[in-house]
Amino acid sequence: MEKRDYYEVLGVSKTASQSEIKSAFRKLAKKYHPDVSKEPDAEEKFKEAQEAYAVLSDEAKRKQYDQFGHAAFSGNNGAGFDFSNFDFSDIFDDLFGGFGFSSFSGFGGGSRKSNRPTRGNDLLKTVELTFEEAIFGTHKTITIEVMDTCDDCHGDGGHGSKSCKTCHGSGTVTTEQHTLFGTFMSRTTCSTCGGKGVTYEKKCATCRGTGKIHRRKELDVKIPAGVDTGNRLRLAGKGETGNHGGINGDLYLEFKVKNHPLYERDGNDIYLDLPITITDATLGKKLDIPTIYGPVKFTIPAGSQPMEKHRIKGKGIPDVSTGRKGDMYIILNVFIPKKLSRDQKQLLEKLAKTDLEDSSFKKIDKYL
Repeated sequence: MEKRDYYEVLGVSKTASQSEIKSAFRKLAKKYHPDVSKEPDAEEKFKEAQEAYAVLSDEAKRKQYDQFGHAAFSGNNGAGFDFSNFDFSDIFDDLFGGFGFSSFSGFGGGSRKSNRPTRGNDLLKTVELTFEEAIFGTHKTITIEVMDTCDDCHGDGGHGSKSCKTCHGSGTVTTEQHTLFGTFMSRTTCSTCGGKGVTYEKKCATCRGTGKIHRRKELDVKIPAGVDTGNRLRLAGKGETGNHGGINGDLYLEFKVKNHPLYERDGNDIYLDLPITITDATLGKKLDIPTIYGPVKFTIPAGSQPMEKHRIKGKGIPDVSTGRKGDMYIILNVFIPKKLSRDQKQLLEKLAKTDLEDSSFKKIDKYL
């Protein structure tokens, strides 16, 4: 069967730039790679696109193709251009994340060198705070357990490094696979060096070759005012150490705030359940009430009803982001005594004989 024009295969013009050629191949690779495509002819289309890209991405071979067409590569026993040694790793590592492919790794997938810099793991630690610590902020000494860089080998895992003789420092081993569709290359992680590309004359005794040791650290942390249960504070770079020179992970502190015996929190507002007597509710009263900032004067209005809510502006919790304070709400809880002295009972009986009824009572009486 006659081969299609390489430019036609990739869907680009003959004046296409290298970036356009690469972009076109990326799209086709993502669509027709045999490990991800379910189309029956995906393998043939992928191989066709792979061959076209191998030629057109190389300026010298592209010039040969532009001048002589497919005849420029017809000397390979009639098999056309031999791209078995062409490295597609930059395309597939970028396109598929470098994880390789189960059945067609020879199409350009493969393992990345394992000694590349990688970011360390993030850590999460729960920090308990009192109600007051959460509201006003505080300093805490936090103890964390981390895997840190070994001081003896500086994270290498050994001493006396030298290039791996098996993979010659690449970290991968390339093998050929001969199939009906041609010769394909597959790459696997080097078993001698574990993908590092180097071996060591002596394994580090301190970290046992891992490059990391378990370490306990203490951190002095400033807790901002206004945090609440479930809030998290990120400490950049305070997590586990990175691998092979990679940056450290982050440490996240998640807060758990203890309940207060007097106050209840709702966002940045504070609620106080204030018990008052029947006479306080009826006649009104001036008294001192506690707030988180100290006692303040408060007047119970005459004729107050049970569960009435009164606001004291600005006596709540500062917002953790803006610092703006919430409010405090006083909930009037009228206390009804279960036991009365003889004098108290007589006073209430005299009060019951007076006309204190309002329209609400009279509405009920109309239906009796």
